[in-house]
Amino acid sequence: MKKRMLPLLLLAALLLALTGCGEETLLDKNDPVTVNFWHVYGEQSGSPMDVLVQEFNHTVGQEQGVRVQVTNLSSASKIGGFLKEAQNGGDLQEMPDLFTCHISDATALGEENLVDWHDWFTQEELSDFVPGFLADGTAEDGKLLLFPISKSTQLLMCNGSGFDRFAQATGVSYDELATWEGFYDAAGQFYDWSGKPFCALDYPLRAVELCALERGSEDFYTEDGWYDTDNAVFKESWMQFARALAQGHIVVSDLYSNTQVMTGEVLSGLGSSAAILYYNDTVTYRDGTQEPMDLHVLPMPMTAGRDALMTQAGVGLCAYRTTEQKAEAAALFVRWLTEAERNLDFVAQTGYMPVRNGAFDDIETYDKFPEPVESYQQLYAALKTMRENDTPVSEPRFEGYYGKVTALYDGLRQMQQELPARAAAGEDVDALAEETWALLCSIQ
Repeated sequence: MKKRMLPLLLLAALLLALTGCGEETLLDKNDPVTVNFWHVYGEQSGSPMDVLVQEFNHTVGQEQGVRVQVTNLSSASKIGGFLKEAQNGGDLQEMPDLFTCHISDATALGEENLVDWHDWFTQEELSDFVPGFLADGTAEDGKLLLFPISKSTQLLMCNGSGFDRFAQATGVSYDELATWEGFYDAAGQFYDWSGKPFCALDYPLRAVELCALERGSEDFYTEDGWYDTDNAVFKESWMQFARALAQGHIVVSDLYSNTQVMTGEVLSGLGSSAAILYYNDTVTYRDGTQEPMDLHVLPMPMTAGRDALMTQAGVGLCAYRTTEQKAEAAALFVRWLTEAERNLDFVAQTGYMPVRNGAFDDIETYDKFPEPVESYQQLYAALKTMRENDTPVSEPRFEGYYGKVTALYDGLRQMQQELPARAAAGEDVDALAEETWALLCSIQ
């Protein structure tokens, strides 16, 4: 009798895990339901997420009656606008059932319109996920609107071949890039040596924020989701960045800094850990010459003598509330996608951090990194250092915030085309930096 009971108990446990509760499933393998899915994980052919979707459809999805269909790939900065357009009945987009987004984009859609993942995952299941990552996707009323599947942070990625020449000529080392003071000093030396910007920054405002927080600025956000321009420490941090920008030592990236690093326009890029997915093995300069990239990945700089902070970024999975059947189908896919080993394989292919507790310990012995293996090993060594030593800080979640950031970056890109020439002609650098501050203050 005991031998016959064990298989039955195991079957019951499996059914419970697949449904998230003890209720009868609404899925039917003979009449599969389609879940339309938007995501941001690689627009290239054969992106890691698309490969996983195909695997799910051919296995568990086929067995349970669920088909996930990718209907849009976009960037995290654009997807919020696309979602609002689709929700409002726009001609270009049809509202997806499942999508990746930031918490601010999710809440802008209306919490009542979204699935609360607490309804589909038990507390025991959720206890295996990094608490901070769950909190990042939780609304103020406690609903879990974004399910974590990966998280990113910002790191410094350098053209190692070019840096070797720079180091031999000036004596600057990678160690000096550990602090903001050393970073900006190295940027000035590189510009004097080469006439080129040292670094392209994808998210300079976030770097300024973290630097200010490390210096003790405390809260510098206003009720309308922008910045308290009377906060002296925040302005001090901004001006440090702005002086380097005004002199051409650094630039705001065209969109993603990896392109400018790979063409030799800059020596390094400060951006998302996920950018490693887009780095080539070689640098191709404008004159057609090439050399090995020899990519070096370093933790984001910190303020000397202060406790280091790291941004906790990345989208989560959100489901639009339509039918219980589609909610169950979405939960089935999310549960499958975030299984420990599969999640580790996914993030290791894409440069993100895993979302389950203890997963970083498994990365130390991980042996399935893509090529170039050494670059990925450096990336995860840097991520591990930051995870152990830095305090994670969630990104702002104000509605409309990222639209304001986009306007700021567009303005800075225009200004950086002329500021270095004006500085070289003798204009006061502080006065030029103040012009960029005025731009930030003008954003409404």
